[in-house]
Amino acid sequence: MSAPRKDPVDAIVDQWAAVRPDLDTKAMEVFGRIFRLSRAMGDRMERAYAPHGLARGEFDVLATLRRSGEPYTLSPRQLSGTLMLTTGGMTGRLDKLERAGLIRRSPDPHDRRGLQVTLTEKGLTTVDEAVGAGLAAETTALSTLNAEQADQLADLLRELLAGTEGTGS
Repeated sequence: MSAPRKDPVDAIVDQWAAVRPDLDTKAMEVFGRIFRLSRAMGDRMERAYAPHGLARGEFDVLATLRRSGEPYTLSPRQLSGTLMLTTGGMTGRLDKLERAGLIRRSPDPHDRRGLQVTLTEKGLTTVDEAVGAGLAAETTALSTLNAEQADQLADLLRELLAGTEGTGS
């Protein structure tokens, strides 16, 4: 098997090794690549959603409603909790999506003070098209790995995520 290609993270690690050979930089290698991959894929996802008139944040709202199943309705509080957004941040997204005709806000029949957010037909069509475009971009990026490698990476990342969530570190 050939040696792995060098990447910008290798250059950073090599620089640290030259000036601080006492450091164990394995975590820097892993998380530096995760960070760079996240940025690169975030940019790709923005490009995939743009033809559908969506930014990632707006897609996230529509996708959360879509995944909730029929009638594709959640409260703003449920959306905020799922997307880890402040209510102010959520209101801005909902305003934009409502102006675009992708969602509808209506009174909650079970809570006089509450609202419900529901996907419109246009919103349902839009999110279904956008999720396909996003998955195509992700699949293209993942195609550099074979199926076994992709499965192994998914398993390793699941373990890493489970070990870091909620630790506060």
